[in-house]
Amino acid sequence: MNQNMKREEGSSAYRRRESHEVWVGRTPMGGTNPIRIQSMTNTSTLDTEASVRQILRIAEAGGEYVRLTTQGVREAENMQRISEAVRRAGCTVPLVADVHFNPRVAEVAALYCEKVRINPGNYVDAARQFKHLEYSDREYAAELQKIEARLVPFLQICRQHHTAVRIGVNHGSLSDRIMSRYGDTPEGIVESCMEFLRICQREQFADVVISIKASNTVVMVQSVRQLMAQMAQEGMTFPLHLGVTEAGEGEDGRVKSAVGIGALLTEGIGDTIRVSLSEAPEREIPVARRLVEMVEECARLRHEAEQDITDDTLALRLSERNWEDLQLKAAMAAGALLIDRKAHHLVIENAGFPADRLTSLADNILQAARIKFTKTEYISCPGCGRTLYDLEGTIHRIKTATAHLKGLKIAIMGCIVNGPGEMADADYGYVGAARGKVSLYRRKECIERNIPEEEAVEKLLALINGDN
Repeated sequence: MNQNMKREEGSSAYRRRESHEVWVGRTPMGGTNPIRIQSMTNTSTLDTEASVRQILRIAEAGGEYVRLTTQGVREAENMQRISEAVRRAGCTVPLVADVHFNPRVAEVAALYCEKVRINPGNYVDAARQFKHLEYSDREYAAELQKIEARLVPFLQICRQHHTAVRIGVNHGSLSDRIMSRYGDTPEGIVESCMEFLRICQREQFADVVISIKASNTVVMVQSVRQLMAQMAQEGMTFPLHLGVTEAGEGEDGRVKSAVGIGALLTEGIGDTIRVSLSEAPEREIPVARRLVEMVEECARLRHEAEQDITDDTLALRLSERNWEDLQLKAAMAAGALLIDRKAHHLVIENAGFPADRLTSLADNILQAARIKFTKTEYISCPGCGRTLYDLEGTIHRIKTATAHLKGLKIAIMGCIVNGPGEMADADYGYVGAARGKVSLYRRKECIERNIPEEEAVEKLLALINGDN
């Protein structure tokens, strides 16, 4: 069904928000193009063969863009070899470099990739240390001039090489400068993005895609809505990438992604999406594809369900035969209504599935919407080339040992990019610190650094058990 079609059903009408078209290699997004699906490799970007194999698997599964982490100049330069090998294999999927902390790496990657992602939280600002900084207005303006001085040359390189840019804000890596002035708020998240967008606008550089991600679905949805309003106020129409970062794996990861991404998709917001699962990257693609396919139906269900809310209870009556489709459709249709607190209780009816299983799914959706916590909450990243230990195996071990701890939040992060920042929304954190080394956190505080990987899970459990 045409994703840009408007239904003539009054307030239940679905219509994609208008954005301008951005070409990423041979695959454009925004405008009247379909909602694009993407994923990210978890191989080392210095391992050309492994990266190429995984890119081809993602593309074969239906991925339309593939992102690779580029920690340094060596990784950025190796993107040329990876790209050449992918093209020799007959695959035209655009490649995206993911850059943190080093503008020089972004400039090199722009020579070889169809798109480069930069993070406003660490592109010029120092890595987040949770320090409160005081600025006068003049000093703050000087910080913005530093951003412009580093960003404009990068944009010039991108313009010359027809490279698109993604300005990707993560809640877990906001700079101390932004946090000090705006606090840990959607306003701060939006301003972190707008500082960069205004420079792009002044430079008349339009090949920009934006994203705002968080592991907290409420923060993610509220921030994206505010960004849409701010862009409209300033006459901007940049296309938007959607994702719930560190969503996890299994049913938890699928439900949390469907709640956050689905809430916005059913409002017509979103030009490309990624479902970030702590699983093999190619497994993300069919989940994302189903969300896109369900958009219009879930927009209708959302409207119909809202009319039937009684006694603070949202009732969803569905008729799915496939359990994963039921997970996604229920979470997507209910997402915005629960995030907006139109209801605080959820009942799912669907013939063919046991009542206790439907109740468990409803509880998972309520937890994903941050309303009711009935089990341990795991904030786990999908992994990438920066991941410093066996992520999937570690997640399984930690979940097996802590699943009984109702209401506890545990973050399991592959590296430091978002790790410490996401600790603010978790009780405990397990974060890759170096190859084979892990640091443990209690909320924002690092309790023990550089523990050998083989000892880290036991030490995390000892920390949790000692506190509880």
